[in-house]
Amino acid sequence: VQLQASGGGSVQAGDSLRLSCTASERTLSTYAMGWFRQAPGKEREFVAAITRVGGNTYYADSVKGRFTISRYNVKNMVYLQMNSLKPEDTAVYYCAASRWYIGADNSRRTDLYNYWGQGTQVTVSS
Repeated sequence: VQLQASGGGSVQAGDSLRLSCTASERTLSTYAMGWFRQAPGKEREFVAAITRVGGNTYYADSVKGRFTISRYNVKNMVYLQMNSLKPEDTAVYYCAASRWYIGADNSRRTDLYNYWGQGTQVTVSS
């Protein structure tokens, strides 16, 4: 499965962006999905995850209340709505797909995600 992330850009603090992720195969509904990010000089970190049918979502504390992950399986799309962006949100954002059951206790584990997109740059200036 090849994932394609898009929607990044350069914005001001307080602005919003919506990232999108789609797949080369129309099977995205069979995967739990996650968003991760990596800032320069830092390790890749978990941002948000959503279960296969979207019944459950999970967020990093740093984005809770500002970011929303959603999916539209009919259109083979997963989204990350990012509001009230801060300079510390600056990073390359990656979408990832997991064959495994994703729950509150394991959604942050990068080793559980089988496929990764190429990343999209988000830059937030103050």
